Amino acid sequence: MTRWTGKVLGGVIGLVAGGPIGAAIGAALGHQFDNAARQPERLTGAGATATPAQTAERFFLATFRIMGHVAKSDGRVSEQEIAAARSVMAALRLDSMQVAAAINEFTRGKQPGFDFAAELESLRRACEGRPDLVRIFIEIQVRAALAGNNLEGPARKYVNRVATRLGVSMIELAQIEAVLRIQAGRFSREQRAAQAAPNGATQLELAYKVLEVDVSASNDDVIKAYRRALSRHHPDKLKANGLPESMVEHAKERTQQIIEAYELIKDRRGIN
Repeated sequence: MTRWTGKVLGGVIGLVAGGPIGAAIGAALGHQFDNAARQPERLTGAGATATPAQTAERFFLATFRIMGHVAKSDGRVSEQEIAAARSVMAALRLDSMQVAAAINEFTRGKQPGFDFAAELESLRRACEGRPDLVRIFIEIQVRAALAGNNLEGPARKYVNRVATRLGVSMIELAQIEAVLRIQAGRFSREQRAAQAAPNGATQLELAYKVLEVDVSASNDDVIKAYRRALSRHHPDKLKANGLPESMVEHAKERTQQIIEAYELIKDRRGIN
């Protein structure tokens, strides 16, 4: 299989699917498919693991369908929620074709007949054995919901359902929400109080949350947590596991946050 196969596949999808969705999936998956072609085929029968290309396609579609469904959970989609979705698209640096496809899938997720449970089950199967992709999916959904309506009302219930159906615990979901709230400036009452604390207490608290390690952890445990977090969000590893090219920017952003968090903790602790 030549290195141009992904490009050809993208064109075929565009012709068959038609409209912006085919073009966007082709653009998002062309390079990813070429990477996958260099790996052993893993989808050999019922229940087999999806290939990276198949996972990438499912991830892209589910991201914006679920985002639209969560936004519509209270019966209407506000201008702020639409702006939040577009902000996520901009942060992911989607090109014009991918944006058109994302909007199309966001709209599909808003429809009354959208099967929320089936969509999540398809995503769960596609990401089976790839928990880091599930984590990124949850991060993107929480990010959009926070910007849309601060995760209030039915939106929180639906995000909780997303996490549960994908096997993410409520503890891990709360950790994700806390980090994203601090980053976005959408502080809880406790976090607002911490902002007044001396010596950059809020920044240090965030750093420990980013590494998912307790403030009382030993230096060795902090170093291990840093390496584990860095490995989990490494863009090349995630792409190899099926993260669409269009979502890599999120992984790069998280990697930079992990590095900065570790540097802050390392300086405060005097770790060499």
